[in-house]
Amino acid sequence: MEQYLIFNDLGYPIISVLLLLPLIGALLTLFFSSDRALLLWGLAVTLLTALASLPLYTQFDATTAQYQFVELRHWLPALGLDYVVGVDGISVLLVLLTTFVMPLCVLCSWSYIKERMKEFIFVLLVIETAMIGVFVSLNTLLFFLFWEAMLIPMYLVIAIWGGPRKDYASIKYFLYTFAGSIFFLAAIIALYVKTGTFFIPELMGQPYSFAFQTWIFLGCTLAFAVKVPMFPLHTWLPAAHVEAPTAGSVILASIMLKMGGYGFLRFCLPIAPEATFYFMPWLIGLSLVSIVVGGYLALGQTDIKKLIAYSSVGHMGFVTLGIFLLNDQGIKGAMLQMINHGITTGALFILIGIIYERTHSREMHVNAALGAMMPLFVLFLGIFSLSSFGFPGTNSFVSEFLVLLAAFSKYPLVGALAVVGAILAAAYMLRLLQVMVWADSDGHGHHHEEEGEGGHHALHDLNLREIGTLSFLVIFVFWIGFYPAPLLNIMDASVAHLIHQVEAGMGGDAGETLHALSGLSDKVEEFISSATNF
Repeated sequence: MEQYLIFNDLGYPIISVLLLLPLIGALLTLFFSSDRALLLWGLAVTLLTALASLPLYTQFDATTAQYQFVELRHWLPALGLDYVVGVDGISVLLVLLTTFVMPLCVLCSWSYIKERMKEFIFVLLVIETAMIGVFVSLNTLLFFLFWEAMLIPMYLVIAIWGGPRKDYASIKYFLYTFAGSIFFLAAIIALYVKTGTFFIPELMGQPYSFAFQTWIFLGCTLAFAVKVPMFPLHTWLPAAHVEAPTAGSVILASIMLKMGGYGFLRFCLPIAPEATFYFMPWLIGLSLVSIVVGGYLALGQTDIKKLIAYSSVGHMGFVTLGIFLLNDQGIKGAMLQMINHGITTGALFILIGIIYERTHSREMHVNAALGAMMPLFVLFLGIFSLSSFGFPGTNSFVSEFLVLLAAFSKYPLVGALAVVGAILAAAYMLRLLQVMVWADSDGHGHHHEEEGEGGHHALHDLNLREIGTLSFLVIFVFWIGFYPAPLLNIMDASVAHLIHQVEAGMGGDAGETLHALSGLSDKVEEFISSATNF
């Protein structure tokens, strides 16, 4: 086991600290009574967790694919059940994304949440522990426990603090995610029965039969495709996003959707490489459908939140497309796209929450012509909209460019079809900007605060808390947009090792692998042609 691991030598168990800080913070909320004190406590705990996670970035060794900062405690040695946690180049950025998004979730709830503040902060902190746990677990059972631990708190966020159709949305979210989890659990049990271990690195690179790999791949894929979400398992997402409070939407978009992509990289590719190759054409086809259908449905929405929710289906389609292209550029593009989507779409949901607090509506025509009254809001909306459709100089441009480059270099037709999604993204985001910023008339009596209560909605521009929240995310939009090298360097060794695992799992040398890829290329083009004709 130790050959896969670099044990933590920071002098304190950094990953356990990241797991325990939010959990202890959640328990201590029971001693607070004032809403303001609870918000300040939630902000302090999440900020402290974010600061505590910084050494994962500053001390990370990008030259190795081994798992780092590892902590190992034997729980039930007879069953191979250990508390073993660590990060590599695939998971470390997702942990940091989680710890740095959570303080923003508290800030965007400052005036949005009006009731049951103690329970709300408690649930947020429990969710943070569970999400970090998913990304650091190196034991399949531990991974599954954290995976399931997210389900109930997120269900409660939607069911208690959600909108008018919160019952429908929360139950749909629960049933879809729970159903996927059952298949994933079956795959975990099958792997344990076959190998006698729950340790994830030891499950990789094993000479499983093709039939066994197929069942494992399908069991895992059902769980991860729901979470991503991939067409046609995406229908829970718009309902959950629209009804969830702002913080719930941000958590869903910024972090939870990424767990599907992370699952594909951690389980499907290295554990079932032959099955991955076999199903690759179908997964690429479904990714393209997600990109185009997500963009097309977003184009027809008048509810701003629903528009962004459908756009997530398209953006995450780029993630699965990059993963199943199975080359360096595609996988790195997919991993960077997960980070970028977390930043940009999280910011867009925060902006929607801000305008909803002022106008009590998410309809585009109600929130039209804001340019003159809310210039700062419009400025941030413009930046994050440009980022959302991958405008050069913004973060999403880099990741989508890498995925498209990988697609064109391998399957030009796939690349050409993926471009359609990028065009649709530009169309629906520019339409949103046109209505919200430049429309001729709002038609609903918006007025400045100083004009009194004569109209329907008193609009005031962003306050300092809102400016600070959004400015923090803007930094990453341009940092990654102009200088993505530090993040890509972190992925280098782990992605190279993952590709090596997949190719080795094919059981042949490079020539055989290329031959297989060549055959699969024909399958991909065949699948796409038949889908187009249909």
